[in-house]
Amino acid sequence: MPTIVVDVMPKAELLDPQGKAVTGALARLGHSEFHDVRIGKRFELTIDGPVTAEVRSAVERLAEDLLSNSVIEDVVEITYPEEA
Repeated sequence: MPTIVVDVMPKAELLDPQGKAVTGALARLGHSEFHDVRIGKRFELTIDGPVTAEVRSAVERLAEDLLSNSVIEDVVEITYPEEA
């Protein structure tokens, strides 16, 4: 069964409190080489059957309308399985 992956991240111009917390933790643990950590979401959608043009269209609509909040997030990537 093919799995489609949708990656969503906070918009670049918005504060990412989780990312800031991880950045601070990394520094406290002695990893000061890492900075400006941003945390997003990953969705894995497994489907029955092939990835058709209709499925791709549906995933793109779902990514914009349901999986992300367009006010504060961007869909940064949709990865489809390799065609056999």
